[in-house]
Amino acid sequence: MSGSAVSETHDLHAMDPARFREQVHSFEFWFGAVQGYLEGLEYGHRPDTSEAELSEGDRDRLITALCNYCVGETAALEGAGGLIQIAPNRAAKIFLSTQVVDEGRHLEVLVHRLGELGVADAEAEIQRRAGAPLLEFKRRLLELVRGGDWDAAIFAQNVILEAMEFSVFNAHAETADARTREVLQGIVRDERRHLGFGENELGRRVRSHPGVRQRLVGIRRELDAMVLRTFEDSMAKLGATPARRADLARSYRLAVERLGFA
Repeated sequence: MSGSAVSETHDLHAMDPARFREQVHSFEFWFGAVQGYLEGLEYGHRPDTSEAELSEGDRDRLITALCNYCVGETAALEGAGGLIQIAPNRAAKIFLSTQVVDEGRHLEVLVHRLGELGVADAEAEIQRRAGAPLLEFKRRLLELVRGGDWDAAIFAQNVILEAMEFSVFNAHAETADARTREVLQGIVRDERRHLGFGENELGRRVRSHPGVRQRLVGIRRELDAMVLRTFEDSMAKLGATPARRADLARSYRLAVERLGFA
């Protein structure tokens, strides 16, 4: 990142709102953001991080979880790519192009992690282990994107899906083996930025178009059922207790309700 870009980054909050959005949605800002936490990593973890000795049951549960994460990241990759076509302005298109790169990296590191765990055919394994609730959510998200519904699609992609992944990956990282933890922590850092974009974009849309909020409350009711079934399915496969699953659902709800979509 150039010296002028660094100094601009330090002065971000002194900018007018339009200039602020343009700067934080830029490739220049994205590169500086990811450089700090990706440098020195290979496929999402440090090369000297040792592989944990997992029981056969723990390894199987981890593979199932990672396969489902790959489904979520594939949905995010395809969704972000489709959203570029319907984004209402240049700054949003540029940000979404950085998100496509993020989501592609996430998918790559998760597939590589499956390989480290001995999965020879990741595509077949993902197809075999993918949970029905998550596949249903992916289908609905991509329907909204293909339908050109910017408000509903960005809500489903950059608020609902990102909040779901943020909550699940944070929870899993707390108990994961060292390599998996490093991979998930790197992904979570990107999810914060994606969530911020969704919140900023929809916050402005709601202020300028009052009817948007009520419409998105209805979209949330539809998607929430899929999300909560996904939580139950994914965390049960990881062996999480019912109390832990309830905590996860609360974390997701709080992330979404910051925008007032209750």
